[in-house]
Amino acid sequence: MQEFQSLADLLDLQDVDSQIDRLLAQRSGLPELEQYKAAHERLQTAEQARATIAEALKLANRDLDKNEGELELVENKIAQQEQRLFAGGMSARETEHMRLDIESQKRRQGDMEEAVLHLLDQREELEGQLAEVESTVSEHASAKAELEAVVQREWKAIDAEIARKEERKSAIVPLIPGELLDLYERLRDTKEGVAVGRLADGTCGGCHLTLSPAEQIEVLKEDPPRCLHCRRLLVP
Repeated sequence: MQEFQSLADLLDLQDVDSQIDRLLAQRSGLPELEQYKAAHERLQTAEQARATIAEALKLANRDLDKNEGELELVENKIAQQEQRLFAGGMSARETEHMRLDIESQKRRQGDMEEAVLHLLDQREELEGQLAEVESTVSEHASAKAELEAVVQREWKAIDAEIARKEERKSAIVPLIPGELLDLYERLRDTKEGVAVGRLADGTCGGCHLTLSPAEQIEVLKEDPPRCLHCRRLLVP
């Protein structure tokens, strides 16, 4: 009688463990959890885009500062040369050489002004792109935060239910002999979480296969009783 009572307790334990398994599966399979992961990936992509644009903008500003500085030097040199040219006092050869050099510097000035204008346009475009991606980052971050709150709320409820099941389990485990409990745990690992079933109307509650009357008699002679088909523990 004590043996059958232990098996009945084991069946109760199986029921509790199955409920815990379902709760854990529910916890890891929340639809919002997949949505959260997708939102996290979208946010990471947007943040990477932001970093790329910000770096490009940094380089554009650096190049613009460099070109504006060089342009200013060229403009100052042209002004100084023109002032010297207009002041006179040079030979015809020196005057012609100065005039040609000024023309060359002015052509260089024109090229540099075009480069500066191009960099200004590039900076403006990058600033627009950065503002747009900043908005996208903000949207994705907000969506991620909302989904995270939902997941945390769902997890809290599930964890509370798991804690109640674990409390029930802790009250059952001491009622079961250690060797039987060890066998139960080993079978749980190899039988998809179901180690024990009730023998009802000649059918195993674990694999749902029918045992003949002779097989049932044979099974009940085992200590503990185990299904001939699936070798799960059986509770008569």
